[in-house]
Amino acid sequence: MTDKIVVLSTCSSEEEARKIARSLVEKRVAACVQVISGLRSVYWWQGKIEEEGEALLVVKSRRDLFRRLEAELRKLHSYEVPEIVALTVVDGSADYLGWLDRELAG
Repeated sequence: MTDKIVVLSTCSSEEEARKIARSLVEKRVAACVQVISGLRSVYWWQGKIEEEGEALLVVKSRRDLFRRLEAELRKLHSYEVPEIVALTVVDGSADYLGWLDRELAG
């Protein structure tokens, strides 16, 4: 088990996703953020089923930075209840995990 995490968050647009991605990397709470556009999400909201286009953020970070990352996401996000889900990275290549450590806040 590593101390690395991948955080998922959907955004209302690619523009919003890119703004959030850049901020997370600039603040070094993320070493890398991938923006995947063209998603369709179907979900319950306020008692009815909604369907919207969204962009997905795939954020590479470390467990000890999660609260700072979450706070920054909440600050910049347009959603009342943004998706912020952290998944544990069980293992990975030593080179890549080392690169993550070098690029994240100390």
